[in-house]
Amino acid sequence: MPPFRPRAALMLTAFVAASLLAGLRAAPAQSAKDAKRPAPAATPVDRLKVQKGFRVELLYTVPRDSQGSWVSLAVDPKGRLITSDQDGKLFRVTPPPAGTTTDIKVESIPAEIGMAQGLLWAFDSLYVVVNGNGRHENGLYRVRDTDGDDMLDKVEFLQALKGGGEHGPHGIVLAPDGKSLYVVAGNATTLPPLHDSLVPRVWGEDTLLPRMPDGRGFMRDEKAPGGYVCRVDPDGKQWELVSMGYRNPYDLAFQREGDLFTYDSDMEWDINMPWYRPTRVCDVVSGADFGYRGGSGKFPTSAFDTLRPVVNVGPGSPTGVTFGYGAKFPAKYQEALFLCDWSYGKLYAVHLKPQGASYSGELEEFITGTPLPLTDIVVNPKDGALYFAIGGRKTTSGLYRVTYDGPEPTAPAPHAVDAGTRSRASRRELEKFHARKDPKAVETAWPFLSSPDRFLRYAARVAIEHQDPSSWRERALAETHTQAALEALLALVRVSTPDPAHVKDSDPPPDTALRHRILAALDRLKWDTLDDQQRRDLLRVYTVLLNRMGRPDEATASRLLAQFDALYPAKGKELNVDLCNLLVYLGAPDVAEKSLELLAKAPTQEEQIDYARTLRVLKTGWTPALRKAYFSWFRNAAGFRGGASLEGFLKNIKSDAAATLSESEKAELKPLLDAPVQSPTAIVAPRPKVKDWTLDELVPVVESGLKQNRDFDRGRSLFGAASCAACHRFNNEGGATGPDLTGVAGRFSPRDLLESIVNPSKVISDQYGAITVATSDGKVVTGRIVNLHGDIMQINTNMLDPNAQVSIDRKTIEETKPSSVSMMPEGLLNTLHKDEVLDLIAYLLAGGKRESAIKP
Repeated sequence: MPPFRPRAALMLTAFVAASLLAGLRAAPAQSAKDAKRPAPAATPVDRLKVQKGFRVELLYTVPRDSQGSWVSLAVDPKGRLITSDQDGKLFRVTPPPAGTTTDIKVESIPAEIGMAQGLLWAFDSLYVVVNGNGRHENGLYRVRDTDGDDMLDKVEFLQALKGGGEHGPHGIVLAPDGKSLYVVAGNATTLPPLHDSLVPRVWGEDTLLPRMPDGRGFMRDEKAPGGYVCRVDPDGKQWELVSMGYRNPYDLAFQREGDLFTYDSDMEWDINMPWYRPTRVCDVVSGADFGYRGGSGKFPTSAFDTLRPVVNVGPGSPTGVTFGYGAKFPAKYQEALFLCDWSYGKLYAVHLKPQGASYSGELEEFITGTPLPLTDIVVNPKDGALYFAIGGRKTTSGLYRVTYDGPEPTAPAPHAVDAGTRSRASRRELEKFHARKDPKAVETAWPFLSSPDRFLRYAARVAIEHQDPSSWRERALAETHTQAALEALLALVRVSTPDPAHVKDSDPPPDTALRHRILAALDRLKWDTLDDQQRRDLLRVYTVLLNRMGRPDEATASRLLAQFDALYPAKGKELNVDLCNLLVYLGAPDVAEKSLELLAKAPTQEEQIDYARTLRVLKTGWTPALRKAYFSWFRNAAGFRGGASLEGFLKNIKSDAAATLSESEKAELKPLLDAPVQSPTAIVAPRPKVKDWTLDELVPVVESGLKQNRDFDRGRSLFGAASCAACHRFNNEGGATGPDLTGVAGRFSPRDLLESIVNPSKVISDQYGAITVATSDGKVVTGRIVNLHGDIMQINTNMLDPNAQVSIDRKTIEETKPSSVSMMPEGLLNTLHKDEVLDLIAYLLAGGKRESAIKP
């Protein structure tokens, strides 16, 4: 989601909830005639939860009327902090000595510039990325002290960055070699004139069927590149595209080895849709496209023309990031990547672990608070402290300092060589061929197309795409190694024909002869010899090929239809969704019947929506009974839960499908077509009660039963049937109102997992807790805040029904306190038999993967 924007419809905004707890606890009701209350102070440190051994000091509460709300930080050469009001000026802060909080100096900077969402001191200048309200043009500025009075006074405009609001230009960092700058921008920011691009300039939408725009029409015409990272010289003249395909990352940080990381936002309105992607940390490698597209067009993470994230964080509002280098912290935290989450008031520490030519990450809550709307974070090398700011959107702002006073040593951590050092070095050698033609590039890169490491294959393919296709076309068509052939043929399709959504008048028409040759090369890849990921890769190449080069002749189309129709349905949801897309495009006569059978059995709303979305454009193979079954499904879909765009997406799916009907079909189906998408029915059929399971009964059953082979397919179905998927995300499916369970195997034993289900109120996460509100007219309401408008707040009282909402006038509130009862219902396992409980727990502890070992 965008920085500094509370979630408006589905998710509890921790900042909003906590603001109420902080400002309204035991507060008497006030009338409109009551005197205006003074602005609240920044959150006191006794309300923060801090990792053991660390100390947090509140140094300064920002006076809102005169200094605004601070959203960005930088450190100057003297160890002073420079900060910016989101809607106003720049300020310079001299921190107090260690151990004191009173001797702080805050000065207004005279330079006529501000509204910065990115600040950096480099090249004896302050670089300012303006993203404001029009007082200054959005873009990159350089500010200097020209008269030697130790005050910045001259502003130089370097480059306009067209895009504003919360999806405009954001952070800026210095390159590790100290020679250039890197700037990150959100997906409403157009690219500046580029001197060069490490990303091959052949990007596209690459969807086989028409993309659905956002269900509420937000940025409905949005196309690639989306959010991006650029490298720029110190004078702001030469801009080079480094990476793209993000939604709205706010900041950047370099790891000591040279990899660049960012924390990208989610599209919270997509929650519970098949294409929802949580906030996530990305390794910003050269030439990468991370696949963000508008509406339903986002690339699946498994697609091999994009890259996986380092770690998925979950719903939130990403803001500032930094590594702990220079902090007088234990080595573990010096090496950590710190992430600011504005909406939930969480400062995370990500501990990177080498994984091939990139990294994976382990997420840890470092500091949390209520409220704690974090905006930016820096390490001050002069005192070895970590500083962070809270504020944004005119909220109360504060400046904090974090130090370590525990027993562990804080000497600078040595740089360690790890198992992935060689792989990352190989990746960087391949990246040297990005954005330049080199006669050695193809020979050097080609062997890496068959690497088991996805990041190495990606770097090699990008290197090859930058070379003249005539130097490697025949080699791609003749390649016999399966993985290398998939990579090479994908590259050949991409460089040979632009995506239809990006075609220019000067572009030649698709080369039908080349399309025929590529199809012949794909025919050599036999389905039975491929693993599941390679099968998905193969289907992805067909998708990009047919999208860019068009439908083949009827004989070839018929052959492809017969080939893939015989494989459908396959084993596994992901393959079935991909096959369904291809067969709908080809007009398979029985794809409607097969897909409706899969839809009826699908345990999650994401999978159901995937099939319904794909079938909406199918014009062949329908019978009256199939048509009726399809449009009857929307009555069930009316009870789905999700983000603010869910209802709009469902209406658009139905509308698109209705447009494929004949007039007689419309007349026959009129009652179903006219039925509104609003009845509160369940995603899955209700199940009868089996028994009231207790923890003592289930623990020995699970500890002995997990040693046997379990039914993972039934476990996945039960994840939906037991209502787990209504609130919890798992393997990229399910809701987001409860914690993500994907990594539960690494955090919970079978007993702990059972206890959290059977006794949900024993431990309640701050992030997912409810509040109890007592009003002056005697009402007592318990639930989670889902919206605020003026003095009215909306409280959801049932996690399983997002429409169960109560309106409370804040002026009538007498007391607000955390609820001691979890909003997760008790008894969710009481509709399951013993073997079903075992299959569900086994599925969760195996991460949903059949090959995972279960250890009780």
